[in-house]
Amino acid sequence: MTIDSIGTATTSRTADRAPVSGDASVAAGVARAPATAVDTANAVKGNAAVPSLDQVNEAVSQLNKSAQAKSQGLEFSVDSDTKRTVVKVIDQSTKEVLRQIPTPEALEIAKALESKSSSTGLLIQQTA
Repeated sequence: MTIDSIGTATTSRTADRAPVSGDASVAAGVARAPATAVDTANAVKGNAAVPSLDQVNEAVSQLNKSAQAKSQGLEFSVDSDTKRTVVKVIDQSTKEVLRQIPTPEALEIAKALESKSSSTGLLIQQTA
């Protein structure tokens, strides 16, 4: 059996599966073709506009004010140099940062790669 024949030999098992979503066409038994790679990529990309820095800062402020974020020890911010969103997990009792995503090192690397002014050594600052 070849790989090509495996793909064509399998049959669809939609009849013995319960519908996952509340889609009426799925519940009614209407077969729906699976999404193609192009459909999936377009759905992920979407047509949404890129938010402005003010909109991101406002969203971060609202997240930090939420009770759920506070109770779980989450702190959201925007790095001033790279303009990337940063999430910190903070120990409630000691106020120590347990984890930061992206890490401070990753932010430094991003900052170094984005700055075009330094032509010598993008990541290493030592000389031989």
